[in-house]
Amino acid sequence: MIKFQEKQGSGYRILYDVSTASQIEKAWFTPQYWEQRGLLLGGAPGRGTSCFVQGPQQQLVLRHYHRGGLIGRVLKDLYLWTGLSRTRPWQEMHLLAELWRLGLPVPMPVAAQVVRKGVWYQADLITARLPDVVPLAEVISELPVVALQQVGKTIRRFHQAGLYHVDLNPRNIVVNPITEEVFLLDFDRCRLFKTALDPLRCRANLNRLHRALVKLDADKADQWSQVIVDAYGAVW
Repeated sequence: MIKFQEKQGSGYRILYDVSTASQIEKAWFTPQYWEQRGLLLGGAPGRGTSCFVQGPQQQLVLRHYHRGGLIGRVLKDLYLWTGLSRTRPWQEMHLLAELWRLGLPVPMPVAAQVVRKGVWYQADLITARLPDVVPLAEVISELPVVALQQVGKTIRRFHQAGLYHVDLNPRNIVVNPITEEVFLLDFDRCRLFKTALDPLRCRANLNRLHRALVKLDADKADQWSQVIVDAYGAVW
């Protein structure tokens, strides 16, 4: 069972799970801390702001929140402060905890940090590393049909629970090629509704994934999407 507690210091607040991060300290949120101890295991794909580390109990993923798009060129990793409960890591931690409670395939939330910078804040998130998974984008060409079908079935599980993923793409979907288990990642700004997702939002999510697959391989995207949608079930 996930149970959160808070810790604070000068200019920062930490939210952590007592069962997995009871020894948490601010330094946990810097790659240098882990590197100096020989516990930095490597980086994760994305904007170059995530890394794998060996925590006290398990391997962890440390992610620094970083803006994308045009605004990211100016503000980079700064977000407007509108209250602690409205910060991105606080919201993502609580959302992950709820999805975990519902039994959905997500990484377990471990800790989050918010650092105040006047009217701005910077943020970090630590989650448990999922074992033996790779991004769908890296293996989709080699996956058997049954594994790709599992992607569609997994997305449907999230939609039935009311989860709308704002950035559903083949890098935020990871697969264990051996067990064919599928997990979703990166729930920043995602929303969990009280009831199952309506067909309009379901279609929007699947269409977003299709556009991402087109960018990955325009020739095969339609074929991949058809397998995923067929396994998902009718929402049109």
